[in-house]
Amino acid sequence: MSYKRISFETKENIAYVGMGYNCTKAMTVLDEETLNELQDIVEELHGNASSLKGVIFHSHKDRCFIAGADINLISSMKTEADGQAGSEAGQKIFNRIEDLKVTTVACVGGVCLGGGLELALSCNKIITSDDKGVQLGLPEVKLGIIPGFGGTYRLPKKVGLPTALDMILSGKTLDGRKGKKVGLVEETYAKERLLDMALKHLGKTEKKKSFKESLEDLATDNVLTKKIIFQKARESVLKKTKGFYQAPLKILDVMEAGVMKGRASYLASEAEAFGELCVGDQSKNLQHIFFMVESSKKYPGIKGEGKIKKLERGACLGAGTMGGGIAWLMAKNDMKPIMKDLNQTGLELGLKQSASNFMGAVKRKRMSYDDFERMQRSIIAQTDFRGFGHVDLVIEAVVENMDIKKKVFAEVETKVSKDTILTSNTSSLSIQEMSTALEDSSRFAGLHFFNPVHMMPLVEIITHDNVSPETVEALYNWVLKTKKTPVVVKDGPGFLVNRILMPFMNEAGFLLEEGVSMKDIDDACLNFGMPMGPCRLLDEVGIDVGQKVAKIIHDGLGDRAASSSLTGKLVEKGFLGRKTSKGFYLYDENGKVAGPNAEALAIFPKATKKMTEVEIQKRIFLPMINEAATVLEDKIVDNAMAVDLGLIFGIGFPPFRGGLLKYADSEGLERIQAELVSHAESVDKARYTPCKLINDLVSQKKKFYEL
Repeated sequence: MSYKRISFETKENIAYVGMGYNCTKAMTVLDEETLNELQDIVEELHGNASSLKGVIFHSHKDRCFIAGADINLISSMKTEADGQAGSEAGQKIFNRIEDLKVTTVACVGGVCLGGGLELALSCNKIITSDDKGVQLGLPEVKLGIIPGFGGTYRLPKKVGLPTALDMILSGKTLDGRKGKKVGLVEETYAKERLLDMALKHLGKTEKKKSFKESLEDLATDNVLTKKIIFQKARESVLKKTKGFYQAPLKILDVMEAGVMKGRASYLASEAEAFGELCVGDQSKNLQHIFFMVESSKKYPGIKGEGKIKKLERGACLGAGTMGGGIAWLMAKNDMKPIMKDLNQTGLELGLKQSASNFMGAVKRKRMSYDDFERMQRSIIAQTDFRGFGHVDLVIEAVVENMDIKKKVFAEVETKVSKDTILTSNTSSLSIQEMSTALEDSSRFAGLHFFNPVHMMPLVEIITHDNVSPETVEALYNWVLKTKKTPVVVKDGPGFLVNRILMPFMNEAGFLLEEGVSMKDIDDACLNFGMPMGPCRLLDEVGIDVGQKVAKIIHDGLGDRAASSSLTGKLVEKGFLGRKTSKGFYLYDENGKVAGPNAEALAIFPKATKKMTEVEIQKRIFLPMINEAATVLEDKIVDNAMAVDLGLIFGIGFPPFRGGLLKYADSEGLERIQAELVSHAESVDKARYTPCKLINDLVSQKKKFYEL
């Protein structure tokens, strides 16, 4: 029998099952047709088992074994029963692979995630290539679901309970070398020899465990020890997620309750949990984010007629903390960057920042020391324009002053080639106005990184009237190449993220003025799911920086962007946030919060006003929704997806809520409108009056995601 999605042949009594057959996509997934074919092939293998010496599962793609189940298949599940039935169908196939009376070997030469690893785990042995592209993991928790094809049952048996919990609860991946170290992988080989070397493992007995490994198994293979392991894992999950995420807790419930269960009973619990989670709001929101991120990997803008420049050599104008972070990113992507500053002090600060970023990766074992040395040394720190004629991309990161930036661009334009793309990392100044300093502004755009560069995944690409589509597309491709998430934004006060973030900060100031305590404000936002409260965030940004950006946005947007006078009082006292060890909070020598700043609290009105957590959350998040709607109204971005992508990756808006506008849609725009009207009457008309788009959507009975 011939198959369309999977190759199947027998040579010298060895069956070869090839995934990714006739697949034109970069990644092979387990869609419905592939699963159906796999089921038929496995039944055929059972029928021929007596004549076979072994079965080898492999891939026709060098970089992918199986990337997991098709997310579209998961998102199509409408009821818990649908999800449970889908899980049971996959489990049945993988059980049949596990039950084959012949040795089975999975040859993994690339990405092997989710259902792909679950298939490999159902084989007797897993071997991988020694290629860096090998990824072994069960990342389903990131989609708000439990591995549904037997992964939570088989992985602990292969690698032990502690390692399995670490992998499943975090969604982390291992390469072949690390997989071998934990017992997941039998052996690693050069990818060219992988399929041939699989023959060595057919009929070969399992490798005997070392005395140390046997002792470790003995130590963890008793009920009391397992209870302690699960207790510690639960504590860790609650600490990291603050209890917001259902999937990791459900995974722990299933795995702990299944310790003494047989396969059938355990897998029934896994399938039931999968069905429950996959149709829940959290999983649907996390799936929504997955599709948003996938969509962002394709340039969405207007295509130009010219050639799209590849940006291979880079330069950063201005060193310091931000310039050093940008130089780090360029060096990490083999751009051999030039980092220019006016003086040696700035250069040293920039080099210190890039070295710190690289060393962090070395300490986490994500980079070798040799690679650190090579990449750090590739940064050319200098005080002149030598070599600028050979760069493809210049990113300006000098002081936030329009006149200075214009002067810098007028000069640098004379030092680079005609097709070099010039960009500014400004967080608030007008890109349109800045572009007037250039002879050829078509090759100029904003490229706004968020601080710290090595941790924040978002980059705003800011356009202006004269920028060429080729410039925007070249920048978009480059941002993707650096493994960051780009969002294209039109010029305007605060661009996208800072404009919507400003009400978050401003309302905290007004609440403090009204006598609400700083602790209550920050706690309310933390309990909504934000990574930090507005007072803590202002400390991180720099209270003086926040004040400057707030003024620019207020000047551009008017009274609805008015801010409290309290930040000005803090700046006058020299309380600028974490960088001065004093802001709203105090910070120790390591930059860690050491408690509230009593001197700052003395400036605020006495905290006598009590508000419920929900009331505080309404005060802060309603104007953010209103401003996000005006961003769409002003066509700063094209759609709600761009807004939500920007806020999730730019300020850490809680992913389990799906994004700010997705959250507004789920709450109901009629309700949002009514709350805004009520707050406009009781709090402030300018800051809370619903914008035209919200009123229009309500009258048309539409949602943001239906625009």
